Amino acid sequence: MEEEEIMWKLDSNSVESATIGRVMSTLLSSRPRKLQEAIFRFGSNPHQTSVSSSDESLWFLNKYVTDAVEKKDSLDQILVPMIESSLKYRGRKHSNQPMIILNWLFQEKLLCKALVTSLATMISRKEDRYIALGWCTLVRELLEVEITMTQPTKNGVSENYYALLEILCACIPRLTVIMCDGSGLQDGSELPTRLSVAAADCFLALTEALTRKTLLSKVPSRNNASNSVVALSRIAENKVEPVTTSSEASNNVELDWLLWDHLDELIVLVQKLVAWNRKSRPLYAKGLEQVLKWLEEIKSHYGNFPDEADKKILKTGVLLLSSCWKHYSRLLHLEDHKISQHYKDLLEQYLSGIQFYTENCTEKRTENGDTTGIETRKFFLNCLSLLLGRFDQQQFDRIMLEYGIEISNALLSQFHSADEDVIEGSFSIFKAAVFKANYSSSQSRSTGTSMMDSVVPSLLDLLNERNVTSKAVVMLVAEYCFINTDGHCLQEILKLLDSPNALQRTNAVDVVRELIRISSDSVHVLSNSMWQDVAKRLLERLADEEPEIRSNTSNLLPMIDPSLIFPSLVHLFYSSDERVCLSASDALIAVLKYHSEKHEVIFMLLDSLSNLTQSLDIPDSSRDKGQGGSMLDFDKVRMLIAEWSKSVKDWKLLIEPLIDKMLAEPSNANIVKFLSHISEHLADNADIVFSRVLLHMKGQELDKSFFARPDSRTCTSNDSDAFTRSLFDRLCPLLIIRLLPLRVFNHLQSRVLYGQCNEVLLHASKNGDIDMNRHDCVATLLMNRAFGKFEFEDVRKLAAELCGRFHPKVLFPIISSQLEHAAESQDILKIKACLFCICTSLVVRGWDPKFCNVLLKVRNSIEKVLLWRSLEVSKAQHGCIDCLALMICAEVQTPESIRNSSTSENIGKMCSRSPTLNYVISQLMHGKHEFMSPPKLNSKTYISESSFPLPFRICMANTLISACQKISDIGREPFAQMTLPHLVHSIEVVRDQEIRAACIQVVFSVVYHVKSAVLPFAPDILEVALKSLREGSEKEKMAGAKLMASLMASEDPILECISEGLLEARSLLSVMSSTDPSPDLRQLCKKLLVCLTSP
Repeated sequence: MEEEEIMWKLDSNSVESATIGRVMSTLLSSRPRKLQEAIFRFGSNPHQTSVSSSDESLWFLNKYVTDAVEKKDSLDQILVPMIESSLKYRGRKHSNQPMIILNWLFQEKLLCKALVTSLATMISRKEDRYIALGWCTLVRELLEVEITMTQPTKNGVSENYYALLEILCACIPRLTVIMCDGSGLQDGSELPTRLSVAAADCFLALTEALTRKTLLSKVPSRNNASNSVVALSRIAENKVEPVTTSSEASNNVELDWLLWDHLDELIVLVQKLVAWNRKSRPLYAKGLEQVLKWLEEIKSHYGNFPDEADKKILKTGVLLLSSCWKHYSRLLHLEDHKISQHYKDLLEQYLSGIQFYTENCTEKRTENGDTTGIETRKFFLNCLSLLLGRFDQQQFDRIMLEYGIEISNALLSQFHSADEDVIEGSFSIFKAAVFKANYSSSQSRSTGTSMMDSVVPSLLDLLNERNVTSKAVVMLVAEYCFINTDGHCLQEILKLLDSPNALQRTNAVDVVRELIRISSDSVHVLSNSMWQDVAKRLLERLADEEPEIRSNTSNLLPMIDPSLIFPSLVHLFYSSDERVCLSASDALIAVLKYHSEKHEVIFMLLDSLSNLTQSLDIPDSSRDKGQGGSMLDFDKVRMLIAEWSKSVKDWKLLIEPLIDKMLAEPSNANIVKFLSHISEHLADNADIVFSRVLLHMKGQELDKSFFARPDSRTCTSNDSDAFTRSLFDRLCPLLIIRLLPLRVFNHLQSRVLYGQCNEVLLHASKNGDIDMNRHDCVATLLMNRAFGKFEFEDVRKLAAELCGRFHPKVLFPIISSQLEHAAESQDILKIKACLFCICTSLVVRGWDPKFCNVLLKVRNSIEKVLLWRSLEVSKAQHGCIDCLALMICAEVQTPESIRNSSTSENIGKMCSRSPTLNYVISQLMHGKHEFMSPPKLNSKTYISESSFPLPFRICMANTLISACQKISDIGREPFAQMTLPHLVHSIEVVRDQEIRAACIQVVFSVVYHVKSAVLPFAPDILEVALKSLREGSEKEKMAGAKLMASLMASEDPILECISEGLLEARSLLSVMSSTDPSPDLRQLCKKLLVCLTSP
């Protein structure tokens, strides 16, 4: 029996479910009028067993719902079909059957409460997105329902509206979650889904319903717009006092508090609306941002009053929120086709409100801190932004054709306000309403521009001050200048740049800045003639009296095409007016930094400098009269280059083009100077530099017709221009290499510089010549230039200097071999080139004991050259002397020599560490090479002299003199200690008068150049001078007199040291000044005697 009872119940439930399904289908598919008529007849209660008519369906539905409520069963079988029907027929006329059915069921409060409660919980119980979408649609329709009954009957929705709202408000948090979860990113913008849009609109409908004082209040018509203005004004100023019955007042207060309780959700809602509309509807989004700001201010100002004493203040905030949200919410719906039916009434209300409060209320603050009328104007402006911003382009253009003048006049009046929010809101609307950057049609574009033309004079008048208004006008005028193709507006702004009013000039500069910004962000560009006018006027502002204007102008110029400003800007950079010069300097630095990695901009700078140099050229006769020359002070550019170079991140993008430009313009000195200031950056990318130079040098060919004979290397070409071009072309790559610091030549593994070092040595043939056909690296090409038979002298000398920078492991083996063979063949040019290489290496790198053997080979080759019995020796001996002198300096200036110079016991060691000095002194004294031990100065033993010719020994003396001239400060003391003892001793023991005279001349040079380092030897030196004056030959006497003069001109410590000997010197000079047969010597002695006898 129990099983049969259970089966009967299951069958009964199945039958009942199928029946209610058919009933809902019948009712939802009925015509609305038929359905309303059936509801009117519902009192008869027919008892037919089959369900075949609307009357029977209503009877069954009523019984089913009543039983379900009593049994507390689920009502989903009633609500889900209604939800599906609402979603299926959404937006269609005559499709409100669910609302008719619910309105009928809601006539019984018990059923109403049960149905609404079940509906409210469904949004959380059902995870189906389709059900959620239909739910939002059904609830919004329920909240906005307008039912016209054909027969008189009760309105269930209206009678239970308060209870319905109270229950449905619990769904707001769930709607917020659905709305937030339904957003997605597309192309960087946040976009809503259909469900999130429906949830947002349902949220808005629910909160809007909470603000209704009477159900479905109507929008004012055009005739009572002024009355509506007053009403809306009182709302914005929080002065609304609704006239209602006591029960209505109680319900309204409760609804206001329900809205306040969901203030946080309102803020989230508006935040999502801002994100969804920011890209597609900018004006609408701007209005939303203002509403969001207002909500956050409401929460901040009124949300922190927990005490009972502050309850009145909180009530004010609650009322203000409810009153304003009533109007904001109707403008925030994403899907709302009704607003287009009465937008004119709303537009007229908002414009009238703006005009009324602008004309009748001041902006003075009241005693409580409020500003009369300001908040109301903000409210109207926000509403106007939301209203205009929601229309598509076609609707917007239609509105502007009808209301454009009224809107522009209303907004212009707001630019005089002191409130930033009022000006910002007016600016946003004005920008969108009066003109737009992209008009959809030529008609709307012409309308917008003509409307703007009419208000431009009024806007320009607002540029006489620096305030919030002028900032907004600056942006408006700049945008209009951009879209105004005839350039009239821009010309008016450029005229203001010359205004005597500094504020107008400042604002005009701001307009230009904003115009440049707009242009840079747009695919459309201003005409070239417009940019030329802008550039010209901005350059003139660099001489403005106001520092702010000069600074702003300097910051603007980088954003203009550099080709329009560089020539004039460089000219101003060299202005005699210091103010203009400083402004131009700041501008140039800004331009270079802005285009830091564009080589074209650097080219413009260099070309402008070259053009300015040429424009300053004047005849030589004028220069002789002191009128100046054509050379610019390039040091001024150094500061620019230093600042610009700090901003360069990728030098590889610049170096190759810069090198190519110099190679293309080899005679342009400005490029050389420019590259010299970035030499460290060139060094960091040395392989790029060497590669470009190597490629260029490989392609060079020298016209041998420039040289009549290979031996003379004299140019015989009558074409001087061709000669000059060829010379500079050959020099240019070498000058580039010369700019590089020494460290780049230390990279032995660099293939482009050295190739394989072993290969470089391997291809030095037996006769000492470099293989002329090997152009695989820079090193071989430079050696070819230095040692080639046909080459310009300047090129040969520079190439030899660059070879001297090579790493010694590469340089010395090759150079020593080249010098040896050149000495054997008496090739003067190659000898000079080799010696110059060695001298350069010694100067830039100093002494390295590891290469003593190689330098010994070099010294032997020099000895051969100096021993030539030919007139040609004079052409090479100067190089030999300088080379030996630099070898001495390098040896003496080593750290070991400097450390050992403190005591005389180390002189022997010092001499051993300076083989070249030892060699030179030995050849001077003996005419042969033998190690020179420290001499005994009182020894009178004459030394033996070899058969080396006198000219050779004189060259050794000249070598020591040259070393005196080249020695550095740190090498003076060791040089004096290693040199003077031998020289003083040699003067005593050498028999040859010429050699003695030469030694005295060397001592004179030592005293003259080494200065205080000779102090320990000063008495002996004075004795040498006196003895040469008493006993020497005519040359010795003259040399002795000069030595005496050098000692007398020395520093005080030396004079104190020789003071006793000066008495003897005075008597000797007195005798010689009158008795010596040489007039020159007598005259010199008289001068020295005067110095000694004068007080």
